[in-house]
Amino acid sequence: MKRILRSSTFVFSILGVLLCSLVLTQGASAQTTNSRKHVTKVCGEVAPRYAHCMALRLEGGDIQTLAAGPQGLNPADLQSAYKLPSSTAGAGKTVAIVDAYDDPNAEQDLAVYRQQFGLPPCTTANGCFKKVDQNGGTNYPQPDSGWAGEIALDLDMVSAICPNCHILLVEADSAYMEDLGASVNTAVRLGAVAVSNSYGGSEYRQETTDEVTYFKHPGVAITVSTGDSGYGTAFPATSQYVTAVGGTSLKRASNSRGWTETAWNGAGSGCSKYVPKPSWQQDTGCNKRAIADVSAVADPYTGVSVYNTYGGNGWAVYGGTSASAPIIAAVYALAGNTSSITYGSYPYSHTGSLFDIVSGSNGSCSVKYLCTAGTGYDGPTGLGTPNGTGAF
Repeated sequence: MKRILRSSTFVFSILGVLLCSLVLTQGASAQTTNSRKHVTKVCGEVAPRYAHCMALRLEGGDIQTLAAGPQGLNPADLQSAYKLPSSTAGAGKTVAIVDAYDDPNAEQDLAVYRQQFGLPPCTTANGCFKKVDQNGGTNYPQPDSGWAGEIALDLDMVSAICPNCHILLVEADSAYMEDLGASVNTAVRLGAVAVSNSYGGSEYRQETTDEVTYFKHPGVAITVSTGDSGYGTAFPATSQYVTAVGGTSLKRASNSRGWTETAWNGAGSGCSKYVPKPSWQQDTGCNKRAIADVSAVADPYTGVSVYNTYGGNGWAVYGGTSASAPIIAAVYALAGNTSSITYGSYPYSHTGSLFDIVSGSNGSCSVKYLCTAGTGYDGPTGLGTPNGTGAF
């Protein structure tokens, strides 16, 4: 049955890529003055119990400039926007990235990104970087140019937020939830304090069993992207054992913070169909698990710099909640508090250390706060974005 599903997911993925070459992805923001620019999903849609990556790449405009050097938000921008420490915080902590398939250029592309922005080298040789298959070995899966873009984005965002962290890349055999989940378990077994998962798929009845098997890891921060298609839920973001990470649009401003943020209209949010409500969630419009919990920049039109050469042309601007999930995982590592946290509960008792995002929406819904940002908790941005590490 699994092989049949894998064959069907290939067909669905090809169809998704073809569709995305013709239309603007639903989650793309309209915040651009350059009509030649558009957004492409780097991974296609998939069959049930398979996941697609959430990375979005900004295309068009001045392609030569994009290829020649980095545009988009850089590490200093992100550290400034979220008031993060830039000293030795995170040293000795390991952040894991879980993705499907292999990026054969992962380490060399990561080296270019870190050198460009003056970050310390993170290599296999110096013990900072490690790449393993889903069982913890070196029998890597087949390469995939779409997921390679996701991997590059994830590695670069962890580097940007926590330059002193070690990075563990775990490559699943496929995008089947069983393989991705096994990779999460491997990441935890190999010592990660935080595990970022920038992927998701439609909810299904068996997810309440799968969330226990793969995502229930007390004392480890598991972050998951909420999605890039606007209002609506996805698993594993709906798991009660993870921190579900939504998305914002982030721009420089002449205010005291130096930045403004609004809810990104592509961020996923909503009320789970199957997962019970965790005790720390107190919102009253959803009697099951609500997403998101927290958020960070995800709008590709206010996106981040990424370097990718396997299926990419070097420097590009990326976005999606694929950016926000590894950002938050790295903030957890900076805080150094994961051994004492209970799943995604910690930010709920430390809201004073978050920027509350009070404007923007990701669609229409019958329970307004689940799709419209406002004071306090809301669906698209959760409790808000990092203001230092105190909420993590």
